[in-house]
Formats: sequence, C-alpha cells, structure tokens
Amino acid sequence: MATIEHGTYMDGEAMRLMKQKGTYWVPTLSAGRFVAEQAKIEGYYPEVVRVKAAKIGPVMQQTFVEAYQAGVPIAFGTDCGVCLRGSNALEFQLMVEGGMPAMEAIQSATSVTARVLGVEAELGSLTVGKRADIVAVAGDPLEDITELQRVVFVMKDGLVHKRPGATRD
Repeated sequence: MATIEHGTYMDGEAMRLMKQKGTYWVPTLSAGRFVAEQAKIEGYYPEVVRVKAAKIGPVMQQTFVEAYQAGVPIAFGTDCGVCLRGSNALEFQLMVEGGMPAMEAIQSATSVTARVLGVEAELGSLTVGKRADIVAVAGDPLEDITELQRVVFVMKDGLVHKRPGATRD
C-alpha cells in the first residue's frame, strides 16, 4: 500500500489523487508542533531554520484539516525522532483538534496502520489469534483524547510491561 509521509504542502489536486488512488497520508503533526514550539526559543535553531520551523506547525495542522475534510485516507505516524521521548500520543490530540473524531484517530493508529503495513492478520485489533498488544488509560479517550497521553497499562505480545502501582515503566 502506498503512503506519503508529512505532505505538509499538499494541495487540493494532491489530495484528490491520493483519495482516488487509495494512497494513505501519514501527517506527523506532532513533529510540526514540536519544531514550531522550539522555534520560539531564542538560539534553539539557527536563524535560517528558525523561520521555517516557526511556520511549519500551523501549516501542517491546516493541511490536516483540509485533507481530512477531503477524505484523504490517513494513517498514524509521528516522526517523533525530533520530539521529546514519550510524546507520541500528542498526535491523537492534534488529529482530533483537526476535526477527526477520537475513534477514527485511534483506529488510524491501530487497524488502519496495521492494514497499511500489511500486518492486519496479526495486529491492529483485539481479536482471537492476534498478538496481545494493548494499552489502557484511566479515563475515556473518546471523551478526552488526551487520556492517551497518560497510559497506565501496557501489554506487548501478551506480557505486561506496565501496570498501575508498578514501580518500573
């Protein structure tokens, strides 16, 4: 399956073609937000980079709004190599802020991305026979998507790696 990552400056024609061809977009909004925020810090980036970095976050967010409204297929990704460790779940919040319902944002990171990567037979949904990769939060992420930024339980391949009250993460 074809994907386009970032796609920051996509126009309506690119969006139309992606929809027509079934090409998935991986927007990486959290990376754009991060670099835009860091650009506010004097000296964080060289001045030549700072100007572009300051503009990119809002541009990426607006492109997301337009692409989602146009029906472009969207898969989850963060490009958080540029972000702070552990901040990946901010992507959900930015997608919801861009108009995507919380359940669609969650599915973009689970069943949709599994399908895009061709691993839907073993990942992407809680189904008998699939790998037991699960996260849990204390609240309802459909009511408050930022709950996904506060994971309290992690199971990977059926092994618990984090649980309430545990001393290690």
